[in-house]
Amino acid sequence: MKSPEEALGQVKERLRTTWSQVVTGTAAWSPDFHLGTSSLRGPRLLEAWPETHRDALRWRDWASVAGEGIELVVRSVSVHRTAQELPATLRVDTIDTAARLIGGDWGARLERARARFAMLADQFPELEDPAAMLRATDPWSEVDFELLCRSASWFAQPHPPGLTARQIPVEGMGTKWLDARRGVVRQLAGVEDLQLVPGRPQRVHLTYLDPDHLASGGRRHDVATHGDVDALAYRPRVVVISENRDTAQLFAPIPDGIAIEGDGRGAGAVAGLSWVHEAEMAWYWGDMDADGLEILHGYRAAGLTVRSMFMDIDSYRRWERFGVDHDHRGKPLGSRPPRETGELVGAERELYLALCSPEWTRHRRIEQERIPLADAAAVVRAG
Repeated sequence: MKSPEEALGQVKERLRTTWSQVVTGTAAWSPDFHLGTSSLRGPRLLEAWPETHRDALRWRDWASVAGEGIELVVRSVSVHRTAQELPATLRVDTIDTAARLIGGDWGARLERARARFAMLADQFPELEDPAAMLRATDPWSEVDFELLCRSASWFAQPHPPGLTARQIPVEGMGTKWLDARRGVVRQLAGVEDLQLVPGRPQRVHLTYLDPDHLASGGRRHDVATHGDVDALAYRPRVVVISENRDTAQLFAPIPDGIAIEGDGRGAGAVAGLSWVHEAEMAWYWGDMDADGLEILHGYRAAGLTVRSMFMDIDSYRRWERFGVDHDHRGKPLGSRPPRETGELVGAERELYLALCSPEWTRHRRIEQERIPLADAAAVVRAG
């Protein structure tokens, strides 16, 4: 028989995976959580009865104080020719009851989601998947969500093409805001392209790592500018995208290698370079924190096939001694709702969810530059 704690874990998981569909009405809340007692019959039930009876009494005590909307469905069994009640199903009548049971910020999240869904239904009645839009914007502030709606409304209407982001007449919208949210704005507006032109050429700073090139007197640092003549010293076989500038510039020699200085969440600049796509091997190396893993997701979402380096749960354990709990301004690093990061895989996603969780009691960041460059170079050379 599942314990109340195990059943609550199932409630929490169902809440996490279905809240947006329930709020938008694309799916109904499924209230029943089976407790695993259906197979307890006959000799097996008699053998396990002392422990089962204790668990049943614990469930009865728990249900008596669980509050409104909670029902413990029982089934009758015969034990030594005596009728006994055995908990069979925990019934949580609504998603709001589930939110109350789980606690945390779930009540506020559902209230916020309903208010936002009302806005979407009013302003964008043709939106195909409002549940996905709610998930994508769940961690956004009210200011950002309202700005999203205003921006998408403007782009959904006929407007002159060929404007830069700075020329869009939407109050409060900056270029960095739009760059970070362009895909969501486009989706909500229902357009395939925002038809914006770059305000200035995008530039990517890079460092040549090939030892033969450097030994021959070739330049070590360079800049690739979008739309300009491609004048790379050589086409790289290996690309290392490093979020820390010093780490990129000081990376160890790698045959046919180039290190790129990352640009935070601006994966588009790097993704726009054809030679990055053509490289046999591309790595992304950032901080082991929620931001770094979201940036990794962003590079993959932008179309780059990048491997991660030291951005998984095993690497965290290996380098945990270098962890920090404050950002560079001294602000404590805390938990936050996880974002949509479907491009993270396996141990990357395990680390991401752990670092976002309010239950995580260990360091929330291991800065990339604390890890010896020799170890990073060894990983790249091993391929």
